[in-house]
Amino acid sequence: MASNNLQKWHDYMKSHDLKALRDMLDDDVVFHSPVVHTPQAGKDITYLYLSAADQVLGTDKFRYINEFDLGDKAVLEFETEVDGLVINGIDMITWNEGGQIVDFKVMVRPLKAINAVHAAMGKMLETLKTKS
Repeated sequence: MASNNLQKWHDYMKSHDLKALRDMLDDDVVFHSPVVHTPQAGKDITYLYLSAADQVLGTDKFRYINEFDLGDKAVLEFETEVDGLVINGIDMITWNEGGQIVDFKVMVRPLKAINAVHAAMGKMLETLKTKS
């Protein structure tokens, strides 16, 4: 059974409720992208990346295949597809005492998948930025 923190994340992944996503993020959350070399700090930029990833990766093909839940930290292995390419990755999430996400790291493999995610995320981020 998932901890409360992880269950909230799973609930979000099922609902794709962007307000719930924003509420889960601490103001000082840090996001570690598989393609951006420096950590991205702050709620707004993390929300932008995670909401874009939800649209690019969170399709009906997305599923978590393994998870390690430590209550305030979790490692979630996922599989999905982008343009017919199978992608394997890991989400590493850390929550604070209040149940908000303070650190979110994504790792993706293989190299072809990283390139596909990079291209798709770039397009989605541009789309989301023009809507804001």
